[in-house]
Amino acid sequence: MPRPGKLASLLPLLAMAALAGITYWLLQATLPPGPPAVAPEKRHTPDYFANNFSVSELDATGTTQYRLTAKSMVHYEDDEISDLTLPAMRMFQPLKPTVTATALRGTVNADVSIVDLYDDARILRAAGYGDPQMQADSRHFRVLVNDDVIETEKPVRLQRGPSVMTADGMNYNNVTRVMKLFGNVRGAIAATDINGGSSR
Repeated sequence: MPRPGKLASLLPLLAMAALAGITYWLLQATLPPGPPAVAPEKRHTPDYFANNFSVSELDATGTTQYRLTAKSMVHYEDDEISDLTLPAMRMFQPLKPTVTATALRGTVNADVSIVDLYDDARILRAAGYGDPQMQADSRHFRVLVNDDVIETEKPVRLQRGPSVMTADGMNYNNVTRVMKLFGNVRGAIAATDINGGSSR
């Protein structure tokens, strides 16, 4: 047990230690908060890959509305865009011929609502239900999946049955089957398309 005189000599030291602790606590409590932690910036680097990539969209009845496939897929973390090799986009409508859009390469966004097709891009609508085969070729096609529309701002060559046309741009609605050509439109329309043939 410490002697009373020694205890009395320790009291000032204990008081100073307590005062220093309280002062430090008050200082920390009154300092402005530091800057929020900054999340590391995402880089345009691949974060996952897939071979023989395939994704489908079904309607409420379980029927396939579209299917996107590719030989390979590379996903990037910063913009969530995926690069595709040999992509193929197939669009299905009840009681209508299937439409297939292909290219050598392409990209797809995160929610698969926009598919861009580049290099030897082609749209092929099978013959059937009163319509002849239709084929469109361009350097680029953009598939707006939610709208069921395919468009391009690049020169396009369109062949529908025996009719052949070229234009500076195109918009094709897969629901209404209406094809719109823009810019300098040239070509030859077959007599079967003029005299009673389907205009779709």
